[in-house]
Amino acid sequence: MTRLPADPQAVLRLAKTTLDIEIAGLSEVAERLDGDFVHAVEAILACRGRVVVSGMGKSGHIGRKIAATLASTGTPAFFMHPGEAAHGDLGMVTGADVWVALSNSGESDEILALVPSIKRRGVPFIAITGKADSSLAQEADIHLDSGVAREACPLNLAPTASTTAQLALGDALAVALLDARGFSKDDFALTHPGGSLGRRLLVHVRDLMHTGTELPVVGPDTLLRDALLEMTDKRLGMTAVVDADGKLTGIFTDGDLRRALDRGCEIRTTGVAGVMSHNPRRIHPDKLAAEAVHVMQTHQVFALLVTDEQDRLVGALSMHDLLRAGVV
Repeated sequence: MTRLPADPQAVLRLAKTTLDIEIAGLSEVAERLDGDFVHAVEAILACRGRVVVSGMGKSGHIGRKIAATLASTGTPAFFMHPGEAAHGDLGMVTGADVWVALSNSGESDEILALVPSIKRRGVPFIAITGKADSSLAQEADIHLDSGVAREACPLNLAPTASTTAQLALGDALAVALLDARGFSKDDFALTHPGGSLGRRLLVHVRDLMHTGTELPVVGPDTLLRDALLEMTDKRLGMTAVVDADGKLTGIFTDGDLRRALDRGCEIRTTGVAGVMSHNPRRIHPDKLAAEAVHVMQTHQVFALLVTDEQDRLVGALSMHDLLRAGVV
């Protein structure tokens, strides 16, 4: 069994030192940002194809993340493993693409082996390395310097601060490109339809509301007994009350029923119009489901009625519907 460290404070000091070294490394990279970064952004913006990201080892792991971040923020991109590229995957690269190669040393054999083929295709070539005088940096059209003074590893060997710097440069590129493209929250949602943000920005009230025979609705002359049966049948804890033209006049809820019974109302003889709540909260079907959540939470209601521009009832929505859809 692995023994726990004898000195917890020493562990915390080492952790803080690690973070301090990585923060210092990022500060160094930020200070060196210059026109080459702008040129890199311009080259990617001008790209008619995709950004192809490559890297070996830990740089490869960072490259995958950079490609994923670019793709999810409006810049088509994919990761190409250098080893696989040398055995056929290079065929995925076209003259319309941009190649971004990562190597801390700038001397990775697998990456350098691809350079002649990339250049023959006339593909713009951006290198992210930790050494400006490296072979890869010298061959590149644009070089971004990710060099750090030292690794956070106590042995100064394991890629730590250097990979953090690579990742941060990739994030900086993605954010600069996102801003230049005018990439919006709606655009982000379209690339993340399975995520919570996508659900909040893509799902509308009309997508979740109950309609047709699922919609609890009665007229103002309906007796409480029948309104209660409608509520029980449709299982939304309320029923809408509409006039002959289908316009909303009120809502009758479980709370209204309790208040009516407390007043001694007879459910077989009392009409719903006398005990319903007037001017209920409502929402338009084209509103985002997230807006329905806000209305419900703000006004502490469990259900919303959905009406059109003429205030005609077209649907109903409950908090359960929003929870099931993952909007909440």
